[in-house]
Amino acid sequence: MNKLGDLSCNEFLTELASAAPAPGGGGGAAMAGALAAALASMVANLTIGKEKFADREPEVKELLKQAEAERVRLLQLADDDAAVFNSFMSCYKLPKTTDEEKAARKAAIRAAAKQAATVPLNIARSSFAVLQLADRLVVAGNPGVITDGACSGLLARAALRCAEYNVRINLGLTKDEEWNAQVAAELVQLLADAEALEIRLLAVTDKALQ
Repeated sequence: MNKLGDLSCNEFLTELASAAPAPGGGGGAAMAGALAAALASMVANLTIGKEKFADREPEVKELLKQAEAERVRLLQLADDDAAVFNSFMSCYKLPKTTDEEKAARKAAIRAAAKQAATVPLNIARSSFAVLQLADRLVVAGNPGVITDGACSGLLARAALRCAEYNVRINLGLTKDEEWNAQVAAELVQLLADAEALEIRLLAVTDKALQ
C-alpha cells in the first residue's frame, strides 16, 4: 500500500471508507492531528514577515518549526498504525496445533497488542503537542486568523480523543497490567490537560470575536 500521506484527499477517504480494516480509527486520528498541525502552520505563516508582528516573529517561527515537525510525525504515524494493525492480525493466523505453537501464538498476540496500543498513544501525544501550539498561536499569531488557530486546537483535541480509544481497545490484550496502568494514567492526564487547553484557547478566541 502507498504511504497514506502520499494519497490525494479523495484517495485517502476512499481507502478509509473501504471494507479494509486499515486505515481505520487510528489513521483517521493521525490525519486529523496532521490537519490540526497544518492549520497551526498556516497561522504561523500568516504572522511571519508582517511588520506589525515583528516583535513576536522569533516565537512564531519556533512554533512553525514545531508544527511542521508534528505534521510529518503524524503522517508517519498514520502509516505506522495501519502497519501495526496488519501485523497484529497476522498473529492470529499463526499455527496453534501444539502446546508450543499455542504459547508462541499467545506471546506474539500480546506483543503485537502492545505495539497496537503504542502507536495510537504516540498519536495522542503528538496531537496534544499540536494542541499546545494552537493554544500559543491564538495569542501570538495574527489575530486575523485566530479562528483558524481555534480550529487547529479543536481538531487536535478530537484527534487525541480518537487516539485514546484506539489505545484502550488494545490494552486488554497485552496482559501486562503494570504497563496498562501506566498507559491509562498517562491518557487520563493527557485528556485532562487537553480539556483545559481547549477551554483556554476557545476563551481567548471568543473574547477576540466580541
